[in-house]
Amino acid sequence: MPHVELPSDLLPADGRFGCGPSKVRGAQLEALVTRGASILGTSHRQAPVKNLVASTRERLAQLFRLPEGYEIILGNGGSTAFWDAAAFGLIENRSQNLVFGEFGGKFASAAAAPWLQAPDVRKAQPGSRTVAEAVEGVDVYAWPHNETSTGVSAPVQRVQADAGALTVIDATSAAGGIDFDVTQADVYYFAPQKNLGSDGGLWYAAVSPAAIERIEGIAASDRYIPEFLSLKNALDNSRLQQTLNTPALATLLLLDEQLGWILDNGGLSWAAGRTAESSAALYDWADASTVATPFVADPADRSPVVVTIDFDESIDAAAIAKSLRANGIVDTEPYRKLGRNQLRVATFVSIEPDDVRRLIGAIDYTIERLPGA
Repeated sequence: MPHVELPSDLLPADGRFGCGPSKVRGAQLEALVTRGASILGTSHRQAPVKNLVASTRERLAQLFRLPEGYEIILGNGGSTAFWDAAAFGLIENRSQNLVFGEFGGKFASAAAAPWLQAPDVRKAQPGSRTVAEAVEGVDVYAWPHNETSTGVSAPVQRVQADAGALTVIDATSAAGGIDFDVTQADVYYFAPQKNLGSDGGLWYAAVSPAAIERIEGIAASDRYIPEFLSLKNALDNSRLQQTLNTPALATLLLLDEQLGWILDNGGLSWAAGRTAESSAALYDWADASTVATPFVADPADRSPVVVTIDFDESIDAAAIAKSLRANGIVDTEPYRKLGRNQLRVATFVSIEPDDVRRLIGAIDYTIERLPGA
């Protein structure tokens, strides 16, 4: 099918709207050439790289406004590795897992490890969410701050449960783009390839004193924990400004540059305002449209960083995405497993709100000129 040719005034300055890997700003890429010239290809056990690790930890602590006793730790692997690490070294006996998208479901699967009691899994239909509820014997309450697959966001709020129970939040697509109170979580973990404008391959986590105590207590028990998935190893190495195995240095550099940019502009509150502006433009447009509607029905649950828009059956969303791609506007396709007639648009902090507004105009222009419109 021939695509719709968009006029130049509707073309975003940058056409990357993917939910991950996400847009990397030009200044970050320039830093790989400048700063990276003295770091890439050098030993990760020497001062230049250790100082870089220290900078990312310090800047994340500043971004999240960490209180006394909280620490930033990091380890090799992305969120997938962290789920397994949590099953080995964070869940003592049983977890409660809220599932309202792909990431929540994957952590629930990891939490079903044979050495643990079966998790209390609470599922919601795609486009909605469920809430945590205190249950006797549960020592970890886990859910995503933001579901990349569905565009549902959930508040970070500590569960009032048995003494010692931990609140563990997946922040992969939320970290750096949604404001929150870190004291409401014991573990706030993420890979940095979304708002934080980096690549995958590493995970970071803000951990509370209670979480540190849990990590150290399980590590001292007789439970078998693979060295690569040991949160105690991650804790100890982080305090030495390093990871257990060789980290991806480009990932560290991109992350450090992004953190500096966000902090220089006003920190998490600035970033959250920027993502809210971009996402509100899309939601307002969909609410007013005769052929589109926000996939997430409850406005309180709508993500400010991942916007999912359903289309009337008379409109082929796949054709819109294909036509946009032909014009250099990429990665607006929906999450493949949902199988919905929709577009999914990242409004991460690196994405310019003006580019989102141009995208809306491009979508309208395309819809008007699609066959059958």
